[in-house]
Amino acid sequence: VQLQASGGGLVQSGGSLTLSCALSGFTLEALSVGWFRQAPGKEREGVSCISKSDGSNYYRDDVKGRFTTSRDKSKNSIYLQMNRIKSEDAATYYCATCWYGIGHYEFEDWGRGTQVTVSS
Repeated sequence: VQLQASGGGLVQSGGSLTLSCALSGFTLEALSVGWFRQAPGKEREGVSCISKSDGSNYYRDDVKGRFTTSRDKSKNSIYLQMNRIKSEDAATYYCATCWYGIGHYEFEDWGRGTQVTVSS
């Protein structure tokens, strides 16, 4: 199981950015996949998780309406469309397998992350 995130960079506050995640060793039908982020000195935050069964999405409250996770089965990839980006969205973003644990989403099998930097 390997996941590789890409697409990060410098973006102005209020701007948009799309992150990509290429999967290998498994397909989107086998595992749910999503995104989490971690900023320096802060705890990891689950951002989204897209269901393997029906493609439904979970989003953390502060990105609802701004971020959209999608998947492309033909490319075995998922994407995170980030709109109306805020300074608090700055972090390293990782794609990972995900599932709903006890009261919250769990993430594992992540690879190298991609950094999102927000300028004011």
